[in-house]
Amino acid sequence: MSSIDFVQVLIAFAVLLVSLSVHEAAHAWTAWRLGDPTARLLGRVSLNPAVHVDPIGTILFPLIAIVTNLPVIGWAKPVPVNVHRLRNGRRDFLLVAAAGPASNLALAIVGAAGWRALVPADADAFSPGPLVMFVYILLRLNVLLAVFNMIPIPPLDGGNVLAGVLPDRLAELFDRLRPWGFLILYGLMLTGALWMIIGPPTRLLLSWLI
Repeated sequence: MSSIDFVQVLIAFAVLLVSLSVHEAAHAWTAWRLGDPTARLLGRVSLNPAVHVDPIGTILFPLIAIVTNLPVIGWAKPVPVNVHRLRNGRRDFLLVAAAGPASNLALAIVGAAGWRALVPADADAFSPGPLVMFVYILLRLNVLLAVFNMIPIPPLDGGNVLAGVLPDRLAELFDRLRPWGFLILYGLMLTGALWMIIGPPTRLLLSWLI
């Protein structure tokens, strides 16, 4: 059994906290700017991880994935959005949903820029330190989070984006999947189908960024 690299575990967990906090704050800030102050009044327009942490999705599940060398997937407490207070209803809700994955892509681009700035062309002869490890994990993890969250299954952001573009009647039918969304996701995880879905777009985005 290989030993656990505790420095890498701590860095990966720190990156996850930052990434999920930015993701949820992006939802909250976008909703506020589009007319719904619900999340802002609850203190969710914040980069403080304490206001976003979900004990299972932000701490337990990711730590198990990190120490067992599995792909890290996590989630934070959902940001409450009152669609009826948004100025343009479903269209604005689509923008609120898309803001989270968009923020992860922005962080991935920051990570890619840091990687290119810190790693020489002859990477084979390069010994990465904590900062390089941080930007590399920032890049990879945020690409993974963006792709995962855009899976079109409610309550993931991709499900909310799809509901926002469907005609009203189809959107109502699609929304009936919401109570079963996490069961569907767990089924995809346990069968390995989840990685078949998110693997190709994740690798493609990484190939563009590195």
